[in-house]
Amino acid sequence: MAKLQDKIAIVTGGSRGIGRAIALRLAAEGAKVVVTATTKAGADKTAEEIQQNGGRATGFETNIAEVKQVEALIKGTVDQFGGLHILVNNAGITRDNLVMRMSDDDWNAVITTNLTGTFNCIRAASKTMMKQRAGKIINITSVVALMGNKGQANYCAAKAGVIGLTKSVARELASRNIQINAVAPGFILTDMTAGLPEAAKTAMLQSVPLEKIGTPEDVAAVVAFLASPDSDYITGQVFNVDGGMVMS
Repeated sequence: MAKLQDKIAIVTGGSRGIGRAIALRLAAEGAKVVVTATTKAGADKTAEEIQQNGGRATGFETNIAEVKQVEALIKGTVDQFGGLHILVNNAGITRDNLVMRMSDDDWNAVITTNLTGTFNCIRAASKTMMKQRAGKIINITSVVALMGNKGQANYCAAKAGVIGLTKSVARELASRNIQINAVAPGFILTDMTAGLPEAAKTAMLQSVPLEKIGTPEDVAAVVAFLASPDSDYITGQVFNVDGGMVMS
């Protein structure tokens, strides 16, 4: 039997890249997956791909920065599938610039979506998980939260905040049998990294001991483990999927 058979999962930001790979992997493990994106078409695209592969999925248009939309997402998931066992907080944005040139709007947009949005989803989902006395929450952070990155002060701050949020909520909800962990991808092949100049890719690879770019599927494999019963005695941890970029 698949390890996630009969489990219900939400994957935010699931229209492409890492989020899409996570949604497909959880579905392959037997979960019923709710895919969110900022457009219905984006969410439905991944959901339809899951359905074509024999899985069960549905798409929700959700802006995780909006509390009412997040609450509607959780309610809609429970109403349609009967529960919520897994939440993957993957949705996020970037608005890169040097600190001296970064606008208030770009700072606030990234913090609001990447950190406050993750908080919104955790708070709403935890109510259902606490009643069930079981749940898995996996937050997607980044290795730059641990090492910093010039031109990404807002993104690094938000993703570092996600790590602190993960550890704090893991302590709060452990007594209710809810495990909360974070996954920190490194240099992963996505639409964004594929468009980088070759010189930039080469420079980034020099910081990766394994000397190769990771794939969204590499990240999805770790998320699938953390969503499964195999991780029942793990909580409050950060798993780097980075080819060795950060070792501590």
